[in-house]
Amino acid sequence: MQQQRTAIALIFVLLIGALVVLTQLSVPLGLDLRGGAQLTIQVQTTEEITDITQDRLESVKRVIQNRVDGLGVSEPIVQTVGGDRISVQLPGVSDPAQAERVLGGTAQLEFRAQKEGTDQEFQEKFLTRDQLEAQLEELRENSEENQAEIEETLEELDQVNQEILDLFEPAALTGSQLEQARAQPAQAGNNWQVQIRFDQEGGSKFAELTRNIAGTGRGLGIFLDDELVSAPTVSSQYADRGITGGSATISGGFTVQEAEDLAIQLRGGSLPLPVEIVENRTVGATLGQESIQRSIYASLSGLILVLVFMGVYYRLPGLIADLALSIYALLTFAAYVLVGVTLTLPGIAGFILSIGMAVDANVLIFERTREELRAGKTLYRAVEGGFYRAFSSILDSNVTTLIACAALFWLGSGLVRGFAVTLAIGVLISLFTALTCTRTFLLFAVLGFPTIRKKPELFCPNLAVQK
Repeated sequence: MQQQRTAIALIFVLLIGALVVLTQLSVPLGLDLRGGAQLTIQVQTTEEITDITQDRLESVKRVIQNRVDGLGVSEPIVQTVGGDRISVQLPGVSDPAQAERVLGGTAQLEFRAQKEGTDQEFQEKFLTRDQLEAQLEELRENSEENQAEIEETLEELDQVNQEILDLFEPAALTGSQLEQARAQPAQAGNNWQVQIRFDQEGGSKFAELTRNIAGTGRGLGIFLDDELVSAPTVSSQYADRGITGGSATISGGFTVQEAEDLAIQLRGGSLPLPVEIVENRTVGATLGQESIQRSIYASLSGLILVLVFMGVYYRLPGLIADLALSIYALLTFAAYVLVGVTLTLPGIAGFILSIGMAVDANVLIFERTREELRAGKTLYRAVEGGFYRAFSSILDSNVTTLIACAALFWLGSGLVRGFAVTLAIGVLISLFTALTCTRTFLLFAVLGFPTIRKKPELFCPNLAVQK
């Protein structure tokens, strides 16, 4: 009896802990429940690379994953689709256009020294570019009427950017040597800038590059995707050793969002192959709420029907099993929170299925207990024998389910993995509630209440008790 009291106390402590977890934390919702953005990215070939191998696709995926991590999205899903596409699911993203800019941009960072004798031409081209950009912004305010002019201005702007690029030497340093990139406010005005730091090799190249142009009046061209972002000059005080320390600042009159996007792209690295966003689909919160409501109704309906059936068919053991199932549901959701499970519709399906697994264990136990009672054993011996005889069947069925969950998690991806995780957690907790909670409560009822102990018909109706 003392063992049952101790076990009940431990179960009570677990319940209190589960309630604390559920009141303080929440289960993160997946794209299908929370809403967000889903992008399909098409990887394209180049003149040098005419086929997309699996290794190249995985390389693009790694860069995309790094950029997604920089967005700060909770529980994103990045996976390859077919032989040349990547699917990106971003739960809770309210600005799909911003995600598209960050994920689809090439972000190829280059540092180039300005060629000698090009100062006058550079100033003229730079002024022309500023004028074209201002003209383009004005035309875009009424894009429907000025579409032809916009396209013409874009062509002129591309031509000027290429002419500016030709005024600089080949790239002496690229973003491949970057260690860190972060957005920060500029020292003057309301603009933002990006602070970058190179690794040891990149720091040495940066020092050499700045030493060569220090005091010459030539600019240090900072190019992003072959477009000039900034062209600062280097003071003559760095003529001996160059700018050491491996740090630099990219300042181009950025807004806070532009600076953060650029920092994310640079941290993620440049894409090894060009990509195109072929689909940018938004999943609305309304659809997510409707899915949540229907899933909750389905879960509660299934749970209530199971509870009613167990109570009517198995009587007292069924009511005890109902209590254990309630504990199971509470502990399972607390485990979802602690493990960090992202709840999706397949995940909810896994939870509902695990309820069936938990009921199945109780049914096996109660049927074995009835067999023991019909064999003429006392109620206490029948309960103990029922658990002992049912244990191997329960263990086998749950282990095979866990093996299937492991296979789904290992070989599957995205929503399939979510289903596998929630089902596996449910199966493990159902083992605990069936073999610990149900057994503890049954033995406590049998040993603690003599009236129950003398009425085995509460466990097996119409039983002819052998005295």
